[in-house]
Amino acid sequence: MKKCIIGLGALLAMTVGAPAQSWVGNASFYGYRGRTASGGHVGAFTAAHRSLPFGTKVRVTNLVNDRSVIVTINDRGPFVRGRVIDVSTNAAQSLGFRVAGVVRVKVETLTD
Repeated sequence: MKKCIIGLGALLAMTVGAPAQSWVGNASFYGYRGRTASGGHVGAFTAAHRSLPFGTKVRVTNLVNDRSVIVTINDRGPFVRGRVIDVSTNAAQSLGFRVAGVVRVKVETLTD
């Protein structure tokens, strides 16, 4: 019985903070000034996703330069084919694609 408990504890320790889901596609950015779909506003590190629950934290990695940021989902979109996420202007700047406008990314949900 002790081996099972120790094994389970080790397994849980390895999975905390691990990505639960991931997508690869294009990201764009936006600086919407009104209310988001969640009732909030676009923040420094927020993003829009079509289906993830509001409040979900995701790691967005620019596949061109390997820069990553963590953003919180608080809006819906993007509604353009091939795009998997819209990030805030500050997040796009940190990811290094604000001038380009669109970049290939990997999006990974983070678990608590």
